[in-house]
Amino acid sequence: MAVTTQHIKPHCTDFRSVARALTVVENNLAGAAQLLKGLTFNTQTPVIGITGPPGAGKSTLVNAIINNLVQGGKKVAVLAIDPTSPFNFGALLGDRIRMASHFNHPDVFIRSLATRGSLGGLSAKTIEMTDVLKASGFDNIIVETVGVGQSEVEIAGLADITFVMLVPEAGDEIQNIKSGLMEIADAFIINKADRDGAELFINNLKKILQQSKDGKLPIFKTVASKNEGIDAVTSFILSNPKTNNTRRELLLTQKVYNIIQQNKMAGIDKQKLQQDIAKALKEDTFNIYQFAETYAAPPAP
Repeated sequence: MAVTTQHIKPHCTDFRSVARALTVVENNLAGAAQLLKGLTFNTQTPVIGITGPPGAGKSTLVNAIINNLVQGGKKVAVLAIDPTSPFNFGALLGDRIRMASHFNHPDVFIRSLATRGSLGGLSAKTIEMTDVLKASGFDNIIVETVGVGQSEVEIAGLADITFVMLVPEAGDEIQNIKSGLMEIADAFIINKADRDGAELFINNLKKILQQSKDGKLPIFKTVASKNEGIDAVTSFILSNPKTNNTRRELLLTQKVYNIIQQNKMAGIDKQKLQQDIAKALKEDTFNIYQFAETYAAPPAP
């Protein structure tokens, strides 16, 4: 049975239709374009982005935040983006293991997906999959991204609130804040704050922030494995459901550009193109740029 927007019902307790819709969109299966064009979004559903270096404890933190939100009566969806193996392009999908306690909860939906080589830490399909979740009646959507430092511009465009998560032993990571991470953060989370050097690290971070226009960015201290500091992070999420996200324009401009590009190329048969080029090459006056400009795409079927 084909999955359509009619199968995505707000606040349904059965997530199977949502899972099927995400699979169709992620893998660009038949009906994906029609499904996306038929979505009715809840624009008031906040998207929370959490990013940081590997080993910072992002999944443990997300697990604790989920627990708080659910206890407050919220319905939560999580997109956990795993690093893709350079050998077989498969994802480790370890986040699902760390969030296992929420798998069977009727108000929690968790989906892992691979980056598939995306440099920004987001799968190329993350925007579309987030839109499906926005149309599915969730109160909060959390996107946990691969921590790749200065390439994380994409999550800042997608999320209404972006948390940058660091740990005391991040070392040179504090220097990257000047040029990259500070630009995307709405707040910082220093996890494993019970470790040696945590206060010094936080003080150094505060000094860097004070020297910038973002000197008032909040810094949260957490020990996610012990559920410490999670209440403050959750309160910030609930009290700041939407931020003035001017970065979304840049992200969506690129997304729309790609969609238009794909639509323009939809009628191009590459095999026929090769045949036409082979024929054109026989002419002494062949010019590749003139050929490309005048080549007419056959009408899409």
